[in-house]
Amino acid sequence: MALKHSNLVYDWNNVPEAAFRPAGRVLLNDESLRDGLQSPSVKDPSIDEKIEILHLMEALGINSLDLGLPGAGPRPCADVERLAREIVSSKLKIRANCAARTHQNDIRPIAEISQKAGLPIEAATFIGSSPIRRYTENWSDDFLLKTTEDAVKYARSLGLEVMYVTEDTSRCDPQTIKRLYKAAIECGARSIVICDTCGHATPSGVAALIKFVIDEVVRPSGEKIRVDWHGHCDRGLAVANSFAALAAGAECVHATAIGIGERVGNTQMDQMLVNLKLMDISPWAEQDLTRLKDYCHTVSEATGIPIPKNYPVLGDDAFRTATGVHAAAVIKAYKKNDLELANTVYSGVPSHYFGLEQIIEVGPMSGKSNILFWLDRRGLAATDDVVERIYQRTKSSNRCLTEAEILECVKN
Repeated sequence: MALKHSNLVYDWNNVPEAAFRPAGRVLLNDESLRDGLQSPSVKDPSIDEKIEILHLMEALGINSLDLGLPGAGPRPCADVERLAREIVSSKLKIRANCAARTHQNDIRPIAEISQKAGLPIEAATFIGSSPIRRYTENWSDDFLLKTTEDAVKYARSLGLEVMYVTEDTSRCDPQTIKRLYKAAIECGARSIVICDTCGHATPSGVAALIKFVIDEVVRPSGEKIRVDWHGHCDRGLAVANSFAALAAGAECVHATAIGIGERVGNTQMDQMLVNLKLMDISPWAEQDLTRLKDYCHTVSEATGIPIPKNYPVLGDDAFRTATGVHAAAVIKAYKKNDLELANTVYSGVPSHYFGLEQIIEVGPMSGKSNILFWLDRRGLAATDDVVERIYQRTKSSNRCLTEAEILECVKN
């Protein structure tokens, strides 16, 4: 009987002082169809593509999504309504929210769509908060406060739940953070979103910011407030920052498929899902993620944003090797009839968890074991002369051989 790979790995990630433990529940909010579409390189998916992406979010167990910003114009308004109706007609579990600037013209369409579709939709009202933004816009502190109060009260008067969002929170002063969130909660907001809009934060900074908001605003309010984290990847820290936020007390992370979004993008939803599963965090440890490839590739094709070859898990090279030593170890694991061993011996991510598999190529760094395995997988005879011809071809090449090139050696 094959040993489970966990018995063959000493996991330093799980020693007592290192193990990740979220402070509370872990929810995921998908921003692919709203914040993700702010990238200057994307094309806006068709409504049929958006509906397909919506169903893939549901299949992955994602808790909620931003349907769009209906106040932006007729097409976004129509798409939001169509998506809302799809959730109702297909009896999807995923919850809905919509982005809105903090004024009535953005908030009113959300209430109208909610009523037409018969679907509760949370209004995600956002406003800039940092000193640099306030200076640039000539906004006074009192203007921000009044705008916040008016927007939240108006949304609540229309029967909407309110998610209050402060842009650029990670560069905002403590006094303003405290004042704005306190006002939003007092006016009826029941979730607040702490934003790293410019990708400025580091994990330790995130932890300090979340702790401040919980200690100085949430707990003193006496209300049950959901704390969300929304991060960007300008410093390459989006996923690390999101886990720091969860450890510090945030309950929900906002993210997008393959990290699409403005500038270098948002927190990568797929990488959040992968790591939550591998960290054995409930309920994600039990979640079937074999549709993850479909989700990412569908978003990639619908938006025109390619997935880099070396992208974690979903890139073409994620589970591909042509290096002789690496391939030899994977092949030996396969010979033990142990798929989990084969998918773990030279990979930190077991590919079969995500509906994928190890791929062994033949190239200039390959040994003959690569060639033997490649031929065996295709039911081709591995005679000495065939193996030698392929081997000599690899050593004169500066890249992996294509299937056609290898088959040419076989025929010759």
